[in-house]
Amino acid sequence: MSDLLFRTEDIPNEDILRLFVETRQDREIIDKLKSITPTILVGSRGVGKSFLMKVAEEELNKNFNNDNVLPVYLTFNKSSLIHSKDENQFFHWMLALICSKVIRQLRKRGLLANLSQSINILSGGEYSENSLKIEDIKNEYENSWKSSDVDIAYESIPSIDDFKDAIQEICEDLNIKRIVLLIDEAAHIFRPEQQRQFFTLFRDLRTPYLSCNAAVYPGVTSYGEIFQPTQDATFINVNRDIFSPTYIDNMREIVEKQSDADSKLLNEISKNRNNFAILAYAASGNPRFLLKTIARAPKLNSTQINEIIREFYRIELLAEHTNLSEKYPGHKGLIDWGRRFIEIIVLPEIQKKNNSYLEDDKQTTCFIWVHKDAPQTIKESLRLLEYTGIIQENSKGIKATNSEIGNRILVNLGCVFSSESAPSSTALQIARSITLKRMTEFGMNNSNFRDLTDVIPNFEENDISEILDKELSKSINVLDLTPWIKQTLRSIQINTIKDILITTETQLKSVYYVGDKRARLVKSAAIASVYEYLNG
Repeated sequence: MSDLLFRTEDIPNEDILRLFVETRQDREIIDKLKSITPTILVGSRGVGKSFLMKVAEEELNKNFNNDNVLPVYLTFNKSSLIHSKDENQFFHWMLALICSKVIRQLRKRGLLANLSQSINILSGGEYSENSLKIEDIKNEYENSWKSSDVDIAYESIPSIDDFKDAIQEICEDLNIKRIVLLIDEAAHIFRPEQQRQFFTLFRDLRTPYLSCNAAVYPGVTSYGEIFQPTQDATFINVNRDIFSPTYIDNMREIVEKQSDADSKLLNEISKNRNNFAILAYAASGNPRFLLKTIARAPKLNSTQINEIIREFYRIELLAEHTNLSEKYPGHKGLIDWGRRFIEIIVLPEIQKKNNSYLEDDKQTTCFIWVHKDAPQTIKESLRLLEYTGIIQENSKGIKATNSEIGNRILVNLGCVFSSESAPSSTALQIARSITLKRMTEFGMNNSNFRDLTDVIPNFEENDISEILDKELSKSINVLDLTPWIKQTLRSIQINTIKDILITTETQLKSVYYVGDKRARLVKSAAIASVYEYLNG
């Protein structure tokens, strides 16, 4: 079976457009990202935020000679490694990174042949093709985790106003209509202060010559008091509509495009259409969930379907949520209650109702409803479940019993199916019979909330700035890597997260059968997994 690519970071830029499966929703998102309107994509891990940004980047690059709109894709995934003595380290690092990426993109397109004097402002001094002072500063921040006592000279980083003026002059000098920033992994999800700094910068960077776009996670993002979500950006939820008539076909095409050389897998999908549909519905619109489960159930027979639904959605996904409390002990009460709420209260109630509905040939459910005035600690706990992908906010301001107002929440269908004794027999009927009108309601003072509200009556942000050393010392077993990559790393004594950060491709090539190409693949996949883990 050919390797399926779970992360956008593992896909070469030249393959992005070939693997793109366009839906109407995706096209609307991409067009918005390419426009002058500041846009923020919201979605849990694996739903495709990064991929859509890369598609927008590739399309803008392809049409640059006609439209003169320059895309600059960058990721803030190294933010968790910044630990210097500079009180404004994150703000300075952000600006240095943006300057560096803008210069590199201008250089890549050959636009610096006729050098604009304003490039010196972005480069932190006299521009040179051989070295960039601004990039050296950026790298110092990113390496500060090795020694937090280091002093970083940040005086060469431009101010916001100088940066914006330089961008305008560069655009005018080089006949660029606009620069579009596509910022992935906008800020560490459990560092609200970083998030607030980012969104202040996001708002302040807006000019006719520069538009900002960002990708964030649902429920765990702090925007601060200065940034006004309704005024300063357009928010788009990236979750795919599992009730769309084209949903199964679109999800199937995603798998087929990645498996175009694997005739065996394609044949199994063709022979087992219903079982494929079960896995597609179970993914609840998350392509990464689908690709992971398909990779582990290549025969797509009923036995494999039943096993993978239970293993992935009942055991692994819930365990992944629980493991967040090991990384962020200050959130342990919220995380543990959320899992118990889903596992002990929500899923059994949904299963009970669906069994009754199916017996009477009625429509089924995968929804809960939570009152808008539920305790803040309950809302925070549910938001963490949304980050993990166990639930999705479906709609706000929905009326329930006695005309009370609250939010309708979709429970991941894979988790719903995992409660069934034989998902291969009942899951498809449940999925195809779901109605928005059936919900399990939880009012503002629901008795099930007391286990959390009695222990944590008020939600407070937690300081997690001291946990990096602990995380870097953890085993590579905590990373989302294939068994082969983990085995390759261990074979040359790369056993911890820190080991991955300091290893080189040359070291990897010492492994038997690992040449240039495989060494680059292993290093890239390992680093991407490290950043994803450290950022939440």
